[in-house]
Amino acid sequence: MSDNTAHAQDRPLWEAMRKGFRRKCPNCGSGPMMKSYLKVRDTCTVCREDLSHHRADDGPAYLTILIVGHIMAPALHIVFTTWRPEPLVLFTIFAIGCVTLSLYLLPRLKGAIVGFQWARLMHGFTAH
Repeated sequence: MSDNTAHAQDRPLWEAMRKGFRRKCPNCGSGPMMKSYLKVRDTCTVCREDLSHHRADDGPAYLTILIVGHIMAPALHIVFTTWRPEPLVLFTIFAIGCVTLSLYLLPRLKGAIVGFQWARLMHGFTAH
């Protein structure tokens, strides 16, 4: 077993992803991971963990679209077949719902992906 594999097992994956979803440092869980809506800090303000190695790229956007689509499409069908609202009302409600859910999930999923990369020692994250 390689040295990185042994250290990656010391970093609990789901705990790191949970901390990341809360937009907290995957190492200490208390320092804020983000310095703006989607900008990840280079280092944690509490434990000084280096977070500059993350490579979240388009992953959070794809996951956000996947989740929002899988929630809103069935909801749209159920609402339409049950209540038959006016088209403008239906559009307004679901447009606001899609945008709100997307804006809520995007930074949280980015944090979870950074937590995943940190736990698996990907892209330059190293064990101390």
